[in-house]
Amino acid sequence: MGKLKITLVRSVIGHPERHRRTVRALGLRRLHQTVVHEDRPEIRGMVEQVRYLLKVEEIGETS
Repeated sequence: MGKLKITLVRSVIGHPERHRRTVRALGLRRLHQTVVHEDRPEIRGMVEQVRYLLKVEEIGETS
């Protein structure tokens, strides 16, 4: 299973509280902060909800 590299590129200021909580649940606190998550349906759903605030890259799995 691959991974997703997720970066916060837009501020959450002025956006709905639900979207702020989603960004926070992804582990993002500051602009340009990057986190890596497993590519799972739950994470994909969260990313889809706030995609306008994020930059997402797929990372292939290295074996």
